[in-house]
Amino acid sequence: MSSLKKTSILIMATTVAAALSVSVAAAMGDKPSASASGMSQVGPTPAMAGTFAKAPEAAIPPLAPLGEPPIPPDNPMSKAKIELGKLLFFDPRLGGDASVSCATCHDPEQGWSWAEDISRGYPGTVHWRSNQSIINTAYYSKLFWAGSVPSLEAQAPSAAKGGVAGNGENDLMEARLRLIPEYVKRFNEAFGEPWPTINNAWKALAAFERTLVQRDTPLDKYLLGDSSALTEQQVSGKALFEGKARCILCHNGALATNENYYNIGVPRAGRWLEDGLAQITFRFEYYAKGATEELYRTVKDDVGLYFRNKNKWDKGKFRVPSLRYIGYTEPYMRQGQFYTLEEVIDFYDRGGFDEEGNTTSYPKTKTPLITKLNLSDEEKEDLLAFLEAFTGEKIMMAKPRLPGYKPLFTLAELEAAQAAK
Repeated sequence: MSSLKKTSILIMATTVAAALSVSVAAAMGDKPSASASGMSQVGPTPAMAGTFAKAPEAAIPPLAPLGEPPIPPDNPMSKAKIELGKLLFFDPRLGGDASVSCATCHDPEQGWSWAEDISRGYPGTVHWRSNQSIINTAYYSKLFWAGSVPSLEAQAPSAAKGGVAGNGENDLMEARLRLIPEYVKRFNEAFGEPWPTINNAWKALAAFERTLVQRDTPLDKYLLGDSSALTEQQVSGKALFEGKARCILCHNGALATNENYYNIGVPRAGRWLEDGLAQITFRFEYYAKGATEELYRTVKDDVGLYFRNKNKWDKGKFRVPSLRYIGYTEPYMRQGQFYTLEEVIDFYDRGGFDEEGNTTSYPKTKTPLITKLNLSDEEKEDLLAFLEAFTGEKIMMAKPRLPGYKPLFTLAELEAAQAAK
């Protein structure tokens, strides 16, 4: 047999053996060793054992000043598009019963989010996760707590049409837009088309949201060379952030997040046990996301990333949020388990336990990155002071005056058209 044939057969055998070993591990509920750090991507691809050398660990990116937001080539920015998106962001007619707009849940007064543990929902419902701020979302490569969409253009319809959010229908929302002459005019100016379309509405919203960025925080100024932008206490806190407190392991780079998924030990929301309406929403989401019957009937906690890929090793994992604008976006964590940054620091200091000793419902997937920190009271104060440097001046915006409806035809014109039939 030629050496070339032998090599081909060896590679094929190694591939099959590796695939079988992965299948057996999955069947036994074992987590692939590539995820041992507690980090997981949505579609993990285990390396073939014995075929390739293990890749070196990636270096942790340092904190960095925030640059210009990326603009997708299929949705370039324009003044007309941004102004249209601003109107649509505040307009409740881009939803189900015309009572809930984007700004209803992403209120500028409340950090462009919602200052309660769980976000408000569509009338008659309550949401099931804490609302995340719109500020700086232009930089994310994936949005929502489980990273379920890859862009602002995809995020907008997910929110506007979500059953416990906007609850809108494409045809109804588009019809409303076409009955508003100002929108007909503005959509034509922004997109060059004769009538508003729902897909262009999402593009306009995304363009507006890309203007909601904050790049002039004390931290940005410090990293750009202004040594006076941080106090001495904040500089000490920065050293803790990058060292003993271990925050930099996940909150790194310009956006202060590596956008990976972890189970950090956050305990379940008490409302799943106490609030009947929240319990209904919780079960609705489980059913809608294709959970197994056993999970649906027995689990009373949010499984996070598991909803997307059904991997047992991803239960309880959520995408790392940015720390930017954090001074205005309380409460914190996916169901607002902590109302202050002091509580958050204490949670991490205890190694992922709340003050009552509670931790995640999925201890097997809790990341080993979370360990007891043994911070002193002074160190906690220094760290808190540094976290405040991620926030600049509050970004405010007055609600715009929304345009009114006008029928496409009068009653007389309708009657004349019917008579002419």
